Amino acid sequence: MSLDHAPDHIKLAVDLIELLESHDIEPSVAVGALTIALKDFQGKLEKIDKT
Repeated sequence: MSLDHAPDHIKLAVDLIELLESHDIEPSVAVGALTIALKDFQGKLEKIDKT
């Protein structure tokens, strides 16, 4: 399946998964890091929504 016409968030998710897997990142470490990143970006969205 080609990602050429996939939404940007799908393309980014696939890239992140490939990056983590290619570096043999343990799933628990990946989930912890992604949780922190998610909270950070959710905070940025809240700031944008308030303006």
